Amino acid sequence: MDCFIQNFYDHDPGPGARDYACGSLTYDGHTGTDFRLIDASAMEAGVPVLAAADGVVVALRDGEPDISIKDRGREALKGKDAGNGVRIDHGDGWETQYSHLERGSIAVRRGQRVKAGQVLGRIGLSGNTEFPHVDFAVRHRGRPLDPFAPASSDCGDEAQGLWAQAVRAQLKYRPTGLLIAGFATQAPRRENAEGGLHGAVSFPRHAEALAFWVELFGLRAGDRLELTLTDPDGRTVAAGSATAPRHQAVWFGSVGHPRAAEDLRPGRYEGRITLRREGTAVIEASRSAEVR
Repeated sequence: MDCFIQNFYDHDPGPGARDYACGSLTYDGHTGTDFRLIDASAMEAGVPVLAAADGVVVALRDGEPDISIKDRGREALKGKDAGNGVRIDHGDGWETQYSHLERGSIAVRRGQRVKAGQVLGRIGLSGNTEFPHVDFAVRHRGRPLDPFAPASSDCGDEAQGLWAQAVRAQLKYRPTGLLIAGFATQAPRRENAEGGLHGAVSFPRHAEALAFWVELFGLRAGDRLELTLTDPDGRTVAAGSATAPRHQAVWFGSVGHPRAAEDLRPGRYEGRITLRREGTAVIEASRSAEVR
């Protein structure tokens, strides 16, 4: 199971967006921290959400379906953007909120006293979201705070961070990374990839095509992404590249090899990913699939 931070708290006071490290892993007006799962299969496996500190449950909601906002539609939310969630009062004006939890997973009740590390529910896809995650929000006397830099917006300043030292070490800032990659026998779609529908690693030789797809996070303007697909003889059968025109929280792309008059050549195909930033490769990875 791989869990990572997709979006941080937005420190830009204007219409732009800037995370605590002066990176682009946020969006305008975001006041939480989004801990994301790779895809729907990870959510189905069940990932617990834990209380950040001792406190009392003062509010909760359950019963909202785990459906991407793209499929459900914003009108159906009726103001329940947070989906299923739990809010905890920690005393002295401090509170935390855990949103977008899985329907039926809430493990606490209103008025219950909880301990740090106690299970509150599981990461879900409820409310206003396109991917499985928990939005973790911290507030003090009603004012939202960034747990990484609550007292400062200077780049990379974590001196006053709220995380325990052991936790902070596990939450080291990653400005850019590879989320998922794989193959498909049709034009790949981001929602299908995130839903686990493009997860096969073995394909019949009579398939109409073989496409290699990738999803990355934290692209910066000017980054160049290069994708190649090679056949069992090591020959390049598909290649493509693209340059990010602006900062992008998530980028999805693919290259494809259509079947010609004959079936696809059986054997091992390899997809390669290279992301270059100012000419230097910051991501280099590969994936393979079998055509039988």
